[in-house]
Amino acid sequence: MTPSRRSLLAGLAALPMASAARADAPRQGRLVEHPAFPSAHAGPRDITVWLPPGYDENPAARWPVLYMHDGQNLFDAGRAPYGAEWGVDEHLARLAATGQVRTPIVVGVGNTPLRLREYLPSGLIRALPGDMRTDLLGIYGGEPLSDGYLRFLVNELKPFVDSAYRTRPGRDDTVIMGSSMGGLISLHALMTRPDVFGAAGCVSTHWPLKIEALENPAALDQWRERLVAAWTGVVRDGLPPPGAHRLYFDRGDETLDTFYAEFQSRIDETVRAAGWGPDRFRSLVFPGAAHNEASWNQRLDVPLTFLLPPLA
Repeated sequence: MTPSRRSLLAGLAALPMASAARADAPRQGRLVEHPAFPSAHAGPRDITVWLPPGYDENPAARWPVLYMHDGQNLFDAGRAPYGAEWGVDEHLARLAATGQVRTPIVVGVGNTPLRLREYLPSGLIRALPGDMRTDLLGIYGGEPLSDGYLRFLVNELKPFVDSAYRTRPGRDDTVIMGSSMGGLISLHALMTRPDVFGAAGCVSTHWPLKIEALENPAALDQWRERLVAAWTGVVRDGLPPPGAHRLYFDRGDETLDTFYAEFQSRIDETVRAAGWGPDRFRSLVFPGAAHNEASWNQRLDVPLTFLLPPLA
């Protein structure tokens, strides 16, 4: 991959003993680190677990789990590559205090240098025409690694989390969420393992994949139409039946998010045509929002309250 392509794509965006990385005030909960977590299916990576307020004080309680990609960006701006964080712990602590969410444990899954290939859904690549597939594999540096990444999440990380922490391990209490390419892999996880994940949050989902095409409007139009056709087919055939899962999409309308509207509207039509109603499916637009952690932080309450509603 050439340096220019790397810069464009990057602009998108035996188990070690756990040790406390940071202990916040009680209302914020606390973070526990599992550095260089090993896997037989993917490269080792840092895992950060946020334990919510009340976890330590109530040993009888069990908690849902929210798995989030790009774990470096979730809790601490000092660790985030771009110097901005989602503020997941602050948002959830506040929402929990006011009863607006079913408070989860959060598992921040750190990314690696193979992030783009791990988050590139294999199902889409298989559905593409041959010339588009070859083009994308050249841009991304090889075949998707999403199947191995998902096996790591489901077969290795989740069993560890469920054994080490007081979780509610069932499907309806297991949520997955990410932004940009992390939105794509979250959707892929819901479609591939609907028995494991009960909800997926896909924030500023990076549907176009090939950003070089943005330099040529005619090429972009052709690429978009062919890619939208592939995406809608994958989503139509892969979604679980409506009624038991939750699916959330959103986008802004600045920076990279300006290129998502056509993709997102067609995907939304596909999901609704499959019978998903507003109680289980939501797709929102945030005017003025850009493709960055600061924008995702500002609107984080919205997906959290939809994906983790309090029990009736």
